Amino acid sequence: MKVKKNDTVLVLTGKDAGKTGKVIGSDPKANKVKVDGINVQKKSRKARKANETSEIVSQVGAIDASNVMVVCPACNKATRVGHTVIDGKKVRVCKKCGASLDVAPEAKKAVKKAKAATEAKETAPKKRATRAKKTDKTEQGE
Repeated sequence: MKVKKNDTVLVLTGKDAGKTGKVIGSDPKANKVKVDGINVQKKSRKARKANETSEIVSQVGAIDASNVMVVCPACNKATRVGHTVIDGKKVRVCKKCGASLDVAPEAKKAVKKAKAATEAKETAPKKRATRAKKTDKTEQGE
């Protein structure tokens, strides 16, 4: 599946055709995506406790990934997704302008280093404070 979480997509078919939105979830096995504000469905929620009230809740439904196209952040056009290898890593690119659709590899490395540094600080054993020796008058012979 060529659509990932946090991509901006254009809906091609259905009642929301022509709308754009951000992908909030994807299911590659079922080839479905959830897009913010697209395919909004109503669901009744029953009160389970005495102090709760029953209500009608809006939730986002999944749509097939074949019904959306990724919008390129560089050229702002709906495009097909191509792949190239940059610095030994496979990267998604726009077929129209050639810009990368993924986060820059340098930015990913910086984020990974920052996470590793914070984890190292959290998992490092705490140094034990040395206690000052107490002087006891009976030991000194006074």
